[in-house]
Amino acid sequence: MASYESKILVWDAPVRAFHWLLVISFVGAYLSAESEIWRLLHVTLGYTMGGLIGFRLVWGVLGTRYARFGSFVRGPSAVRSYVQGLVRGRTAHFIGHNPAGALAIVLMLLAGAATVASGYAVYNEIGGDLLGEVHEVVGNTMLLLVGVHIVGVAVASYLHRENLPRSMVTGVKQGKVSEGIARAWWSVALALVLAVAAFWYLQWRSAPQLLDVAQTSHGLFHGQRGPGQSPLLWPSPVFQLA
Repeated sequence: MASYESKILVWDAPVRAFHWLLVISFVGAYLSAESEIWRLLHVTLGYTMGGLIGFRLVWGVLGTRYARFGSFVRGPSAVRSYVQGLVRGRTAHFIGHNPAGALAIVLMLLAGAATVASGYAVYNEIGGDLLGEVHEVVGNTMLLLVGVHIVGVAVASYLHRENLPRSMVTGVKQGKVSEGIARAWWSVALALVLAVAAFWYLQWRSAPQLLDVAQTSHGLFHGQRGPGQSPLLWPSPVFQLA
């Protein structure tokens, strides 16, 4: 293994904030998917995922060196070569994302976008049962991709003797001074976190409406009504909070 000179900054603050906010949002949305009581939480986290993915697409063009898609997205031959080396236990070391990790990231972004889009359609009763099935399939596909990504990170961490999860917290890895980025862009990361927190707060403000519905309409589902009851109206996400 090649020797490196010192600790360098590789992952800027917006990339790290995006990564962990997406983890929280996806895990929370997946765990609340089957509960009608937690529907608002599920929808809120789904919309959060959509906003985060939109941000990552922009930052993948405007961001720092290792955040840009052009620095890590590679063709099938590079991915195949890296995976073959991984199987043999002899892989090239990458300061940023390795080819296999880059492919996993792109696929997770695509699966995440498809999950959010299909979830929006289901929530607004567009497309019927078919899109409901699509939403479930793409959600489970993303879960599978997350699992593969975690295994890949563990294997790469072992082979290269570096703690990759820790580097996504600190932003720091071992490398040559010339390979590091100069600025962490904490201001952008803070703006991202505050935007997410503000959206969650606005959704939380509508939560009492959800609790009232749950308490007075036990056993009913969205759009159904019981004797003498009005249709269930769940708090509207995004742009419609009064």
